[in-house]
Amino acid sequence: MALRLGRVSNLPTVWSNVLAGAVLSGHAVAGGPLALLLLSLSLIYVAGMYLNDVCDRHIDARERPERPIPAGLASARLVLLAGAAQLAVGVALLTALGLPALLAGLCLAATVVLYDLWHKHNPLSPLLMGLCRMQVYLISGLALGAGALSGPLLLAALALLAYLIALTYVAKQEGRAGLGRLAPLLGLAAPPLYLLSQPFQPWALPFLLLSLSWSAHCLRLAWPGPGRDTPRAVGGLIAGIALADALFIAAAGQPQWAALAVLAAWLTRTWQRRVPGT
Repeated sequence: MALRLGRVSNLPTVWSNVLAGAVLSGHAVAGGPLALLLLSLSLIYVAGMYLNDVCDRHIDARERPERPIPAGLASARLVLLAGAAQLAVGVALLTALGLPALLAGLCLAATVVLYDLWHKHNPLSPLLMGLCRMQVYLISGLALGAGALSGPLLLAALALLAYLIALTYVAKQEGRAGLGRLAPLLGLAAPPLYLLSQPFQPWALPFLLLSLSWSAHCLRLAWPGPGRDTPRAVGGLIAGIALADALFIAAAGQPQWAALAVLAAWLTRTWQRRVPGT
């Protein structure tokens, strides 16, 4: 029940986000700070999922009665307390990584709460979701970059923001006949286009092909017609976050870390078979 509430199958994409932000900071990826970032941002992510279920409990009672709160597996009060506690601990851990990282963590926590409170029927909810993931990059970069952010990190964060806007837009089309406007889907191309801003790295090509082919596969699943499977497409695009991370890391000349991000994508898809990612 706790795993479903936290949608923990998607946690590897948070880990790859942290890794990408750390690599793109331009500083050495230190074990202690990296571990603290992984723990802190994992707690904030899970907290956001818990609070999301609390905020959506009345809608879930009508549309998704199998979710833990409407199914009676957990009380809304208990889930709220657990989510708030995880959020507070996650932010507090950032105090050990410097004031810039802590302030950015507070901004992330506020964005998470705002999204949870105001994502239904909100046309800006894809932007809010994208900002949550974008801030993982910024926090990681600030923690390891002595309070400064590199140019490649900022560009990659914007590309990730565009990707998340497209992903969230696709998720909102579940249950609808079409895909609505196609313009938001262009965000899926942002991670590959990021390569144009960076010096050519031949070892980035395999990661580029993997990212492109996976996004195309997920888009085909979301496309109206026979075989359409929007939930599977959304789960795949969530895993694709880690593939975007791998692409950014490879472009920074760190293919060994990029391979770990690909592993995170594989873990996400594997775990989603046991714990739904949406």
